[in-house]
Amino acid sequence: MHESGIAYDIYATSKRAAEDNGAIKVKTIYVDVGSMAMVNPDQVEFMFGTFIVDDPMFDRTKLVFTTIPPIAECECGYCGSEIFVCPTCGKLPRLVQGREILVKNIEIDTEE
Repeated sequence: MHESGIAYDIYATSKRAAEDNGAIKVKTIYVDVGSMAMVNPDQVEFMFGTFIVDDPMFDRTKLVFTTIPPIAECECGYCGSEIFVCPTCGKLPRLVQGREILVKNIEIDTEE
């Protein structure tokens, strides 16, 4: 289950960023997930909960997922949502967006 590794990476990235910015609490983590990344956000959220259970900095932290649609480009100049066959020339376009998993923003508290 690769969702466990993704959840841990979200936790580790967020913890590092929070500590670097003097946080005492992480409130919300915003994550962009490409629709072609083959990730189940519900499973990531569940696994994330297992990593933060003993970390008071992450008490009641929410994960907010945004789905990023796929975008492909072709050598003929096509750029759009058709990812399997270029509608202009019939070749296989290159996926340039839609596979990413990215911690986009973190909402923190720095004072009690």
